Amino acid sequence: MNWQEKLAPGQKKIVLVGNPNVGKSVYFHRLTGHYVDVSNFPGTTMEFYCGKWRNDFLVDTPGVYSLSSFTPEEALVRDAVLTADLVINVVDAVHLSRDLFLTCQLADTGVPMVVALNMTDELLARGLEVDAEELERRLGVPVVPTAAVTGFGVEKLKERLAEARSGRCDPPVENLLRACPGLPRGEALLVLEGDPQVAARRGLEPGREKERIYAARRRRVNELVDAVLREQGRDESFATRLGRWLIRPLTGIPALALTLWLVYELVGVFFAQVVVEFTEGVVMTQYYEPLVRSLLSRIIDLQSSVGIILAGQFGLLTMAVTYLLGLLFPLVGGFYLVLSLLEDSGYLPRIAILMDRAMGYLGLNGQAVIPLVLGFGCVTMAAITTRILATDRERRIAIFLLALSVPCSAQMAFVTAILGTLGSGFMFLYAFLIFSVMVGVGTAAGRFLPGYTLPLLMDLPSMRLPRPGNVLLKTWVRTCGFIKEAIPIFLGGALLLGLLRVTGLMERIERLMEPLLAGWLFLPGETANAFLMGFIRRDFGTAGIMEMNLEPLQKFVALVTLTLFVPCIASTLVIIKERGWREGAAMWLLIFALAFLTGGLVAHLVYFIRAVNPAMTLPLTALAAAGALAAVVLLTRRQRERG
Repeated sequence: MNWQEKLAPGQKKIVLVGNPNVGKSVYFHRLTGHYVDVSNFPGTTMEFYCGKWRNDFLVDTPGVYSLSSFTPEEALVRDAVLTADLVINVVDAVHLSRDLFLTCQLADTGVPMVVALNMTDELLARGLEVDAEELERRLGVPVVPTAAVTGFGVEKLKERLAEARSGRCDPPVENLLRACPGLPRGEALLVLEGDPQVAARRGLEPGREKERIYAARRRRVNELVDAVLREQGRDESFATRLGRWLIRPLTGIPALALTLWLVYELVGVFFAQVVVEFTEGVVMTQYYEPLVRSLLSRIIDLQSSVGIILAGQFGLLTMAVTYLLGLLFPLVGGFYLVLSLLEDSGYLPRIAILMDRAMGYLGLNGQAVIPLVLGFGCVTMAAITTRILATDRERRIAIFLLALSVPCSAQMAFVTAILGTLGSGFMFLYAFLIFSVMVGVGTAAGRFLPGYTLPLLMDLPSMRLPRPGNVLLKTWVRTCGFIKEAIPIFLGGALLLGLLRVTGLMERIERLMEPLLAGWLFLPGETANAFLMGFIRRDFGTAGIMEMNLEPLQKFVALVTLTLFVPCIASTLVIIKERGWREGAAMWLLIFALAFLTGGLVAHLVYFIRAVNPAMTLPLTALAAAGALAAVVLLTRRQRERG
């Protein structure tokens, strides 16, 4: 349903508008009590979020820099503003010169508004302050200093919403608007600025005054900043210096390496081993499953078809629940805790800046690291956020890399748990393999797909200490949302496996897959269970590997193949929605082929090295395989550069 169709008679439409990463979603939560997934970098809010504030209707919009129609987000926000009764313009006080450009455009449209001057606490920490009273006088609208994350000024903002009014229009723009009688002020402004969609609605030719209006608006913004921004004589803050160090290769790369190591220690060691050993190994396996089987045995035969489906190897009440609560919940919770800390600290966009050159080899710019990083939380969500990329070519490459080589948080949790038992050599080889596949496929796509990559343009938020309340809230909401989404899929997968086992179809499928698994991947036929579940959800297939009695080399080969395996049903549907049926199906088939091709090559390479030198230890075998693959990659890259 369109959000405007939800309005009740007499309800006012209040629209939150601002640049990316200024805190709109925090205001939405403060005003409505509803949680919006707030991340400290652009691109996470891709849709409208709606809620009630008192008797009115509040809308949180995607972050934009202007009300043009150059991007789908700008067109959506433009239409929301043109139909709004009141606009809350959230302005980042730290980036006043940037944010006031949109503020002045909103004032020129004539829409009643209030300015929420956010992050004033961070501005003070930098030795600066804004004269809010002078800014209010010059803009002609209420201006309220706030710090949304702490709640400072929010109550005052609520009080002053009743004072919302149209802002003062820039005189040069006012003169141009007088030449457009008969049109609503906002639409007249956008027609003058050359907005083709608004002009087409009115049957007019787009205007050619954009450069003139924008130049006048930029001069006005500069005058406003000069008049209201004042220095307090303080030294540059440590957060400012830290943020600058993190984007310099000399200091940023070691910091990134340290961060990744800490993430592994927290997620891969503490949550994946210590916590899961208790929740899955003790609580679920020693207490929950025996209790369920004992209770069920009183009313049904556990060896019957119903008993096998409910409490067998793939039981709905045993395996599915154990994986959901004993494994998935603590692992996903740990991952989202880390991700929330990185987001709220302002570090993720600095990773984008640091990785811009590396992303260029994949046919992308540094901003693509955002959906790629989000993919480690949920590939389905990340596939949607590829919309922030400017060109269709970049979106196509990013979605394919996400579906192929980025394991989601649930799968990554099982991956880290398995790798923890195999040792550091296999851990290094695994990371090298997945990274090589991503680089190889991305490089090929970047070279052969038509089009070009736009340069990176991104605003850096301030570095700050994460707010514990916000981090914990985000972690809890994300984890619970993920578990709720996973429940029907896990139960459905367990039911499917149970039915296949009861009807004997499992053995038939295993026999059909045996030539591929045994002859190409050197895996036993029983691993067909994991690959079958991989069709439903990759993490469920990976979890199945943990329960099988496999040799370390076999576990590693299965792990690599399942990591590169076809995306889960939810991700597949989103990919088809974003790219269309033909392209989505082509991606799915290509990923299937690449997964088994890579897994087979790894299996043959590793077993060949062991055959040449049987005395070589497993870690040395893994490192030797990584070295051989690295040599192949370097030779291929050098040949490509010569060609």
